[in-house]
Amino acid sequence: MSNYLVVLEAAWLVRDVEDIDDAIGVAVSEAGKRLNQQDKEYVEVDVGATGCPACGEPFDSAFIAASTSLVGLMLEIEIFNADGEEHASRIAKSEVGGALRDVPLDVVEVIETEEGDEDE
Repeated sequence: MSNYLVVLEAAWLVRDVEDIDDAIGVAVSEAGKRLNQQDKEYVEVDVGATGCPACGEPFDSAFIAASTSLVGLMLEIEIFNADGEEHASRIAKSEVGGALRDVPLDVVEVIETEEGDEDE
């Protein structure tokens, strides 16, 4: 049994916004609020990064059209005592997906951590 850090990407829809920074703020705030309501304070929420197709430089994963924004959020969760990477991914998607119903989630990265990395 090993411990894993699982990084998930979530697609968050924000309506009635005019500015990218406002859309990102609302998305992070709403996701954090829904996770906290389900006692999932241990899930880290941040805006994702997308590489520019022209230059490769990363920029915030957010797009606005018709006052509606799609924001890519990165969610990090530590999974303890999983049988492997796939098991850790399933646990993470179940934990986060239960709190963020109807939000598309994809596993981006799974990193095995050391036993001593626990912050408890």
